[in-house]
Parts: sequence; structure tokens; C-alpha cells
Amino acid sequence: MTDSIMSKAATMEIPINSNGDTGTLPEDDSLEQDLQQVMVSGPNLNETSIVSGGYGGTAEGIIPTSSIKGSNMHHSSSSSSGMAEEATRGVAVEKIENMKKWGLNTYKCTKQMISERFGRGSRTVDLELEAQIEVLRDTKRKYENVLRLARALTNHFYNMVQTQHALGDTFADLSQKSPELRDEFGYNAETQKLLCKNGETLLGAVNFFVSSINTLVNKTMEDTLMTIKMYENARLEFDAYRSDLEELSLGPRDAVAMARIDAAQQTYQVQKDKYERLRSDVIIKLKFLEENKVKVMHKQLLLFHNAISAYFAGNQQQLEQTLKQFNIKLRPPGADKPSWLEEQ
Repeated sequence: MTDSIMSKAATMEIPINSNGDTGTLPEDDSLEQDLQQVMVSGPNLNETSIVSGGYGGTAEGIIPTSSIKGSNMHHSSSSSSGMAEEATRGVAVEKIENMKKWGLNTYKCTKQMISERFGRGSRTVDLELEAQIEVLRDTKRKYENVLRLARALTNHFYNMVQTQHALGDTFADLSQKSPELRDEFGYNAETQKLLCKNGETLLGAVNFFVSSINTLVNKTMEDTLMTIKMYENARLEFDAYRSDLEELSLGPRDAVAMARIDAAQQTYQVQKDKYERLRSDVIIKLKFLEENKVKVMHKQLLLFHNAISAYFAGNQQQLEQTLKQFNIKLRPPGADKPSWLEEQ
């Protein structure tokens, strides 16, 4: 139908006047109706075809645009999947390389460790630093024992204070129910309540002492020991690659051997820099740890001595003054927070 309309429109003659103006076309109702029908029922853009050749050519040159879109989408998806596969392959290769490096490093370090154990290999020794490290480990063991004993003392004393509190309540109750012994029970009830109050004050001081020692031992000292562990691992790696470089240096000097020696020299330098850096970190941390330990223990030992002395001397005022001196605040009675014993 469209071909007939186009043919009809192409063969129409347009009359021209003598002055060049076009004349009026004769009305053709059938042509107007056909044009309206084409406009209403025109082809869908998604179904538009590209015609190869001139007007009136055969249908063999018609290429649907949907096939062009499909081929483009297929090419785009193929490119995306290819890039994804290439990225995945790159990650896999990187993981394999890292695994090979880790395995080689583990082998060299294990070999060096066994050689040192059996006395066949040499190791880098810093006598002064290793003596300081050994002193720190011994100090940590002793402070852990102090912490264990202080916690045991706190638990026992807490039980004693609770017993005194219950005993004071019992004496007070008997004082009300035994008129003939009211005064005697009353004196003992007041004494037990006073001891209980002073005991709770002492518990606050001892608990502060335990908390400070725990921080010093399990955080400050432990952090320094973790750095020391890293330093010792770096020392082992440094000696392993040093021994490997020495073995290669004693071998042949051909082109392949020289390339391996150059690579070993570079790795050795990297391990040496790492070892020296961690050695410097350990020296600095040991220095600051010693200063911090002296400062903390001076304060905590003074607190412990003054609090214990004031309690067993029965000096309530001195005991309270000790807590104020060290800015220790007791938990108010009836507070919703868990007690110090529950937090242990």
C-alpha cells in the first residue's frame, strides 16, 4: 500500500505559471486518505529496516535494525565478560605469587631456625638489648604474681566485709528483741557497721590498685612484648636471607648466578632495614615502659600502703583522706552499675 502511494506521489505533475508560481493542485481525496492512513499506521521505529541500494531495489538488501542492536549488545557483553575474566585471572596470579613468596620465606626462616637450634648457623646478637628484653619478661612474670595475689586479697576481704555487714544486722535485730542484752548487742552492731564502712572504703583503694596493675601488665607491657616479638621475627628473617646471600656468594660467578646474587642482595637489604627499624622501636618502647612503670608503681604502692595502714589503725579520717588524695570515688550505695567484683 505504501509503495502505491509513493509511486502515485512521484508521478504527480506540479503546474508552474509563467511567473514561476506554483499552481493549485487538484484535490485528490484518495491520495489524502492514503496519506492519513500511512501516518496513523506507520512503521514502528524498532522494526525499521535499512534498505541497501536505490529506490525500488529488491528486498534482498533489507537489514532489520533489531539484528544490528542484538549484535551490538552481544559484542558489549562479550567485552565485559572478557575484562572480568582478565581481572579474575590477574587476581589469581597475584595470589599465587604471594603464596610462592610466603612459602619461600617460611622455608628459609625454618631452615635458619633449625640451624640455630643445632648450632650450625650463625645469628645476629645484640647482648645489651636481649638482656633488657629478658629483664622485662621476668618483671612481667613477677607483676603477674602480684596481680594474682592482690585479686585474691580483694576477694577475701570483700567476703569479710559482707560477713561483717550481715553480722551487724543480726546484732541490731537481737538488740531489739533482747531487752536484757540491748546495750551489748547495740555496741557490737555499731562496731560491725563501722568496720563494714571502713572495709568498703579500703576495698575501693585496693580495687584501684588492682586495676592499675592490670593495665600496666596486660596492656602496657604486653604491647611492648608484641613489638619485641615482631623484632625477633625480623631478626630471624634477616639472618635467613643473610645466610642465603653468603651461600650464593661462595658459588660460581656465571651470568645466572650473578643475577641471583643481585636479587638476594636486594632482598637482604630490605630485611636489614626492617630489622634495624624494629630494633629502634623496641629500644624506644623499653625506655618509655621503664619510665611509665616507675611512675605508676610509685603512686600505686603509696596508695596501697597508706590505705592498709589507715584501715588497720582504725583511722577512718586518714583512710578517707587517702582516697581523696588519689582521686578515688566510691560507688554510691544502691547504684545500678555492677560492683567492682562483678567487673573482674
